[in-house]
Amino acid sequence: MEDENTKIIIPDLHIDLSEIIEMKCYNTLNKIKEIVQNDSLNDKDCFMKIEMIILQLEELGSDGGFRHDFG
Repeated sequence: MEDENTKIIIPDLHIDLSEIIEMKCYNTLNKIKEIVQNDSLNDKDCFMKIEMIILQLEELGSDGGFRHDFG
């Protein structure tokens, strides 16, 4: 049974993948905007802003590669 294909059909369920992706991107951009607009931070904290933005992108699956291994 491991090699068998199974197909499940739910007649009234309609999923628009582009809408889901757009909403995910919009939410991420809003989080990045909140991070960038916080101008009460000093230089050290500005570095942390960049780190927080990268983490948001990584949550979406956008890998920063080896350059983001600061720790």
